[in-house]
Amino acid sequence: MKRSSTVLLTALAPVSWGTTYAVTTELLPADRPLFTGLMRALPAGLLLLALGRVLPRGAWWGKAAILGALNIGAFFPLLFLSAYRLPGGMAAVVGSVGPLFVVGLSALLLGRRPTARTVLAGVVAAFGVSLVVLKAAGALDPLGVLAALASTASMSAGTVLTKRWGRPDGVGPLALAGWQLTAGGLLIAPLALLVEGAPPALDGRAVGGYLYLALANTAVSYWLWFRGIGRLTATQVTFLGPLSPLTAAVVGWAALGQALTPLQLTGMALAFGATVAGQLRAGGTAVRTFGPAGGGKPREDRNRDRDRDRDGDGDRDTDRPDARGPALRG
Repeated sequence: MKRSSTVLLTALAPVSWGTTYAVTTELLPADRPLFTGLMRALPAGLLLLALGRVLPRGAWWGKAAILGALNIGAFFPLLFLSAYRLPGGMAAVVGSVGPLFVVGLSALLLGRRPTARTVLAGVVAAFGVSLVVLKAAGALDPLGVLAALASTASMSAGTVLTKRWGRPDGVGPLALAGWQLTAGGLLIAPLALLVEGAPPALDGRAVGGYLYLALANTAVSYWLWFRGIGRLTATQVTFLGPLSPLTAAVVGWAALGQALTPLQLTGMALAFGATVAGQLRAGGTAVRTFGPAGGGKPREDRNRDRDRDRDGDGDRDTDRPDARGPALRG
C-alpha cells in the first residue's frame, strides 16, 4: 500500500508537467522559452531553499550543481529548443524514450540488469506516445533532434545519479529539490539574458501563469519527483514520464477543444499500459543488483529498503547512501 501511494504521488509530477504546454501557449509571452524556464526554476528553488533551511555541505556543493545542471539547467533549455524546432509532437516522442535511457544508465551506474520485459515496456510506451502526439508534416531539423535527445539523456542521467548519490544525512527531498532548482535556475539566467534580452512586460495573465509554473508545476512537482526517486527504482520513476504527454493531450481535448482520434486513444491506452507494466516490474521482489563495477553478490531489492524513516512520513527511504550498501554509494 505504501509503495502504491508513493507511485501515485510521484505520478502527480509528470501529470502536472503535462499542463505546461497549455499554460505556456494560453497565458505566457510568446517565444520566451529561456525566460519561462528561468521563471519556473529559480523562484521555485529559492522557495524550497527557504522552506528546507539547509545548504549543501562538502562534496554536495558539487553534486548539487551537477544534478541541477542535468535535471534543470540543461534539461529546460534543450527541451524548449527541441519543441520549437521539431514538427508537432516529435520532441515528446524523442523524450518518451527516457525509460530506455534510464534502463541503460541503471545497468552502468546502479548495477541493475535490464530485462526483456522492461525494454519491451519502454518501446511500447514510446510507440504509444508517438500515436498520441505525432503529427504529420515537416522535415526533421537535425539540431532539434539532437536537442531532444540531449534533453532526454540529461534528465535520465540526472535521475540515475540522484538515485545513486542519495541524500546527505538529515536532508529531505524538499531541500534536495531546492538545491537543484536553484542551481539550474542560476545556470539558465545568463543564457536567457544573452539570447532573449531583457525580461518581457507581464500582464495579469502572465503573472498568474508564471506563479502556477513556479509553485505547482515546479516546486511541488519536483519535490514529489525527487521524493519518488528516493523510494522507487530509477526505472520505475522514469516509466511515469509518458504521463506528461498523455496529460497534455487530455488537457488539449478538455480545455482547448482539440479532438482525440481513435488512433490517439489507442496510443494512450498503450502508453498507459506500459507505464503500469513498468511499475509492476520494478516493484518485484527479485530485482538483482550488483556493484557499479560488476562486482558484489546479488541481493533482493526488498533487503535494501530496511533503513529508518527519516522524513517522518511513515515511508521507508531507499535513497540514503547508508541504506543501499557499498554497491550504490556515490
